[in-house]
Amino acid sequence: MHFQILIFDGFDELDALAPYEVLHNAKSAGAQVELVSVDGAAEITANHGLRFRPAGRLDPQQPPDVVIVPGGGWVGRLPKGTRAEAERGSIPKLLSALHQGGTTVAAVCTGAMLLAAAGMLRGRPAITHHGAIVDLEAAGAVIVRARVVDDGRIITSGGVTSGLDLALWLVERHYGAQVAHKVETQMEYERRGTVWRTTP
Repeated sequence: MHFQILIFDGFDELDALAPYEVLHNAKSAGAQVELVSVDGAAEITANHGLRFRPAGRLDPQQPPDVVIVPGGGWVGRLPKGTRAEAERGSIPKLLSALHQGGTTVAAVCTGAMLLAAAGMLRGRPAITHHGAIVDLEAAGAVIVRARVVDDGRIITSGGVTSGLDLALWLVERHYGAQVAHKVETQMEYERRGTVWRTTP
């Protein structure tokens, strides 16, 4: 499966790098993962100042199986990050188009607010960083207080470190519990909290 993690100026480093490492460690099972930007920018500066060179752009003509959206900047109302991108509108529009085309969209932390800005979470179960839950609920989401909320082709997770749990859940969902356990053991991490799933 092809996973892409969408990065943008002001994203939280761990929100993206934790899922990246988990999925990279599942490459023997068939996972392919890369960091991408909306416009193919040569460099992206994250929330804490780390600079990244995306592998390419998120292209709706060549969509990934799963796109993961990090958070960053929402709670602190920072000039760059998810709040700024929600107001700009290009990322929400692109995520909506990808989802309508069949891509599974997953969000870490306040990345969920970009899905909400696209209207994708209205009436749907979701979770985000605790500091943005009121905003997410105001956007029409049905708040489920779980570490990871799997609503089929839309998956959300709580704040920051929950990106590890989200990515390990994606590994389990697509490659099985044994592969997920192997990656978890390799990383010396024990999954936390509950994965809440919509009943099929």
